[in-house]
Amino acid sequence: MPMGLEISVCSMTAPYQQPLTVFARPILPLGSGSHWDKERWLSTPGAGQTPGARPHPDPALMEPGDGSEEPPLPLALARFQLSEEYGSLLPEPLTELPAPYGPWMEIAHDLPQLITSHRLRSRVHQMPQLSTRHLHGREELHLAHLVLSFITMGYLWQEGEEGTVKILPRNLAVPFWEVSQALGLPPILSHADFVLANWRRKNPNGPLEIDNLDTIIALPGGESLRGFILVTLLVEKAAVPGFKAIVEAVRAVLQLDEETLHRALQDMAEAIRDMSKALKRMHDHVDPAVFYTVIRIFLSGWKDNPAMPDGLIYEGVSDEPMEYSGGSAAQSTILHAFDELLGIRHSEESAAFLHRMRGYMPPPHRAFVEEIHRAPSLKQHVLSSRDTRLHVAFNQCVSALADFRSYHITIVTKYITIAAAKAKAGRAEPGTKSGSSIGKPPSALEAKGTGGSHIFSFLKSIRDTTREGMINA
Repeated sequence: MPMGLEISVCSMTAPYQQPLTVFARPILPLGSGSHWDKERWLSTPGAGQTPGARPHPDPALMEPGDGSEEPPLPLALARFQLSEEYGSLLPEPLTELPAPYGPWMEIAHDLPQLITSHRLRSRVHQMPQLSTRHLHGREELHLAHLVLSFITMGYLWQEGEEGTVKILPRNLAVPFWEVSQALGLPPILSHADFVLANWRRKNPNGPLEIDNLDTIIALPGGESLRGFILVTLLVEKAAVPGFKAIVEAVRAVLQLDEETLHRALQDMAEAIRDMSKALKRMHDHVDPAVFYTVIRIFLSGWKDNPAMPDGLIYEGVSDEPMEYSGGSAAQSTILHAFDELLGIRHSEESAAFLHRMRGYMPPPHRAFVEEIHRAPSLKQHVLSSRDTRLHVAFNQCVSALADFRSYHITIVTKYITIAAAKAKAGRAEPGTKSGSSIGKPPSALEAKGTGGSHIFSFLKSIRDTTREGMINA
C-alpha cells in the first residue's frame, strides 16, 4: 500500500526539493521488518495501553547520563495514537494557537461570516506570511492543520463551483504544506481535521455528549454543520470499544484463547451496532437541504472533481497543480480495521479507493490498520475452530458491519439523492435550524462522494462484499 498520496507534480521550486510523497516523516510498520511480530502482542497483558499516553518517549523528559535506553513499546493502542478512552479522536484538542498565530485564528473564528459575505479571499490576501517554527507538539500542529484546512476550503469554494481559483496563495499554501508535512497529513481538509480534531466540551467536566459538545472551527451551515460534525464524532465515540476488541481478538487468536475471543467478538458487534445507533441521530441534527446546498461543497476536494479538473497549485510549494480528495467517511480508521480483522475483501475498484483513503489518515492510525492486515487470519481461525459460538459471534460482527453500511446508504439517499432532486426542482426549503441562507445547489458531485468516489456504486459494493464475508453454516 503506498505511503503517499496520488498527486500530480512535474517540477518543484525551492526549498521543496525532496520527492513529493506528502509524508516527510512516514511512520514505518512497527518492528524491524514486515513480518508479523507475535511477541509484541503477547508481551503485555491487556494490550498494555495507557489512554492518552505519548506514543514515543520525549528525550527532554529522560534523565541525562543514566546510560539507560527506553525499551521499545509493545504493540498497544497508545503506540498508534489511539486509546481505550477516545479511540481515534484527538484527546481534548487545543482550541487556541500561540499568540504569533493570532491572524490565522481571527480569520478561522469568523469563517462563516467571511464566506457568506464574500470577504474571505480578500482577508486571506491581507494575511501575513507566518512561519511554522513556533508550533510545538502534536496538539498545536493538529489545531494549525484544522485552522488552515478550513480557511483553505472556504477560500476555494467561497464563490461556489463556478468561481473556483487555480492557485492557493503563498501565505496560506506554504504554512499549510509545512504543517501537513510535519503531521504526515495531506494539505486538504480530511476526516482527521473535520471530526477527530474539531471538538471541545462546553463544560470541561461534562460528558462527551452532543449537548455538551461544540466545534472549534466552523463553516457556513449553522446548526446543521455543527450537527453533521458532532454526530459523526459520536459515531467515532461509539466505535471506541471496537478498537479494544480488535486488539483483544488478535491476541486471543495468538493465544488460542477461545473464551476471550468470543467475548471480544461480542464486544465488537455491540460497538458496530452502537455506531449505527449514533448515525441515526443525523436526522435530528442535520437539515438535508442545508447539507446538500450549503455544507457539502466545502468538503469537496480537487481530485476527480469536474469543478476543478486541473487540481490546485500551492504557490511557493509547487509550480504544477496537485490533486487531493475531499473529506470522506472512507477515511475513518475503525472501518478499515474492522475490514482487515474480519477478512472482508472488496472489489478491486472499491479496494483501490479505500486504500488510497488510508493516505488521508494520521500515519499512526494507518499503521494500526496495516498491523491488523498482517495479523494471523481471524476468519481462518474461526473456520478451523469447533466452537460454534465463534462462528455465530463472527457472523454477528459481519452482519452488524453490513447493516451499518446499509444505513449509511439510507443517509446518503436522504442527504444527497433526494436533496439533489429537490434542489434541482427548486423545491428545497431552508431548514429552521440552519441559520444560513441556501446557496446555489452544487452539481459537479451530484453522483459522487466528496472523496471523489461514485458514491452509490461504491457504497453498495462495499456493503455487498461485507455481507459476502459471512461464514456459511
